[in-house]
Amino acid sequence: MKITWLGHASFRIEIAGAVLLVDPWLEGNPGFPDEHRAAAIAGATHILLTHGHFDHTSEVDAIAKDTGAVVVGIPELCGIFSAHETLDFNKGGTVDLAGAHVSMVPASHSSSVGSTYAGTEAGYMIKGEGHMIYVSGDTDIMADMDWMGDFYNPDIGILCCGGHYTMGMVGAAYAAKRYFNFKTVIPSHYQTFPLLAQTAQPLVDALPEVDVKTPAVMVTIEI
Repeated sequence: MKITWLGHASFRIEIAGAVLLVDPWLEGNPGFPDEHRAAAIAGATHILLTHGHFDHTSEVDAIAKDTGAVVVGIPELCGIFSAHETLDFNKGGTVDLAGAHVSMVPASHSSSVGSTYAGTEAGYMIKGEGHMIYVSGDTDIMADMDWMGDFYNPDIGILCCGGHYTMGMVGAAYAAKRYFNFKTVIPSHYQTFPLLAQTAQPLVDALPEVDVKTPAVMVTIEI
């Protein structure tokens, strides 16, 4: 399995037979070097969306057109991108994406594309290659994490932690310790804007028994 941070809340996950682009925002992303765009999207099979905000969906049309990747997410959001091939499902559902089994779970945030309602926000549990990855999407701490951690038992957490628009470093660490039993945590949704946390060191310090990885953009983690 390979996980590559593309800056902000965007990730490339190569798992089973799938190449998943999670909330890919490249052009205009202050953390992403434009010269790496081709490598970031190469071979993409699916675009996995957590919600509709611009920093998660503004490049869906361009990337889907360039790669032919299937747009995957909640029905209302997929409907906005119906010019491309889509696969919609909802919370509680699981889809097989080229051997990666992806389940949609709750998040606590908001979701729109401009002024258009885009369904409700979501997170994902991604199962494959002997691992379960929890992609939190944009969220605060929530009681649903209790049953999610118990039912899915993810060993890898990709957790938003930048604060202001999502839970911050302290909140993400609290959620990780109270609700989950992660072996690996990768921070997300930080460094991008001045309003957000600029370092994940507080998360690293708060989770001494967890392997908190803070890779540079386009540096691949292999698990």
